[in-house]
Amino acid sequence: MKVQTYYNHIRFYTPHHFIYYPLLTLFLGFSVYFAFTTNDTKIWSFISVGFIFLFWLAYMLRQHYALILQNRIVRLELRYRYFTLTGKRFEEFEYKFTDDQIFALRFAPDDELLPLIQDALKNNLTGDSIKKAIVHWRADYNRV
Repeated sequence: MKVQTYYNHIRFYTPHHFIYYPLLTLFLGFSVYFAFTTNDTKIWSFISVGFIFLFWLAYMLRQHYALILQNRIVRLELRYRYFTLTGKRFEEFEYKFTDDQIFALRFAPDDELLPLIQDALKNNLTGDSIKKAIVHWRADYNRV
C-alpha cells in the first residue's frame, strides 16, 4: 500500500466513480438524445427521468451511512486521544471546532496533536490548513 500523505489521502471507489457514473451518464445522454430525435418522445423522456432519478439516488445514498458513522468514530477517537494525552475531556471545548477541523486533526501524530489543537483554536485554522501544518502525517487507510 502506498504511503498516505496530504496529496494522496482522497480515495475513489472504482466501481462507483469510474464505472457506474460514466455508464449512467452515457445512458442518460442517449436517452435525452432519443427523446429529442425520435417519434417516441414520451417513452424516451420517461427513460431519461428514470436515469436522472438513478443519478439523484446514487448521489444521495453513496456512502452516506458509512460516512456518518465514520465521522462519529473519528470524533470518539480524537476525544480518546486527547484524554489519553492530557487526562482532560476534549468535549469541554470541542464545540469550538468545525467538523472539517476535527477530521483534519486525526492525521496528526500524538506529539503534534496538542500544539495543533491550540493553534487551530487560537488562529481559527481551516481543516486544510491543519492538514498542511502536519509534519509527520498519521495515515488513515480505513476511511471510506
